[in-house]
Amino acid sequence: MSRNYFITGGAGFIGSNYVSRLLERGENVTVYDNLSRPGASRNLAWLQEKFGKTAFQLVVGDVRDAALLTASSRLAEVIVHLAAQVAVTTSVTHPREDFEINAQGTFNALEAARLNELKPVFLYTSTNKVYGGMEDIKVVEDTTRWRYADLPLGCPETQPLDFHSPYGCSKGTGDQYVRDYARIYDLPTVVLRQSCIYGPRQFGVEDQGWVAWMIIAAVTGRPLTICGDGKQIRDVLQVDDLLDAYDAVIAKIEAVKGQVYNLGGGPENTMSIWTEFGPLLEKLLGKPVPVGRGDWRPGDQKVFVADIRKAERELGWQPKIGVEQGVGRLFEWVKANKNLF
Repeated sequence: MSRNYFITGGAGFIGSNYVSRLLERGENVTVYDNLSRPGASRNLAWLQEKFGKTAFQLVVGDVRDAALLTASSRLAEVIVHLAAQVAVTTSVTHPREDFEINAQGTFNALEAARLNELKPVFLYTSTNKVYGGMEDIKVVEDTTRWRYADLPLGCPETQPLDFHSPYGCSKGTGDQYVRDYARIYDLPTVVLRQSCIYGPRQFGVEDQGWVAWMIIAAVTGRPLTICGDGKQIRDVLQVDDLLDAYDAVIAKIEAVKGQVYNLGGGPENTMSIWTEFGPLLEKLLGKPVPVGRGDWRPGDQKVFVADIRKAERELGWQPKIGVEQGVGRLFEWVKANKNLF
């Protein structure tokens, strides 16, 4: 039986991939998006071309508009809150806008869920940035990467929160509100602290979506700048694996409501942002990729690898798409769609 899904940010990278999946299996979908992000209108056009303009409902709206958000989500049985300001650098330059979109926007979405008589499932896409710089965790420098000295399986959900940067503060505020609404109002909410997500339909830019951005820059001949020493390690997760986790959360909501999960590639799917990714990209491209060098960014972790054992244990989920396979797929998509960039 189909359900009513309400996806904020549904024309974004993750959103459009999820909307496509939901429509393919016959769900009823409302996309709520202000279409301000680079690529949003292109993703929307792709969805309409693939499924038809009447296959889903579109509300062109902003999460800062509480009244519109509440009115348009009143029939929702599942709310997936993806809409966000997503760049640390933008948050530093425009902290008020970042707060209003991420903290207040998430509060508005939660209130819409609380006022909805259907008591919808509520998924919130948080971020590994809520753990801050993790200065208390010792890291070791190897030839091509940094690594945790004492966390071989990565950072667990029990790592103390340490919001660093306005982006970390605003997303972290939403994170804690969503968690608490499960306790205080018995709403079926789940917080998903996501690592680096990558995949097709990602219109990455320099300060957000680094895997896609570097591939796009390499394929289209745009200048690339590496901030820091290029040995920063991230666990990366292909978008289809991420969406499998969303489906698992929704299917098991009675058992997992109120929980927080790290969702990333985990220790098996890590790479350094240039000393390891660079050679892989050059191999795919078939030629060297020239890069410039820049300073470290504020709050940039030398290492972030998510410990994903809680999600594996409680959701029965684990990543299936390895780094080389996933990056290869994204590279081919960018190459085949150069006209979009």
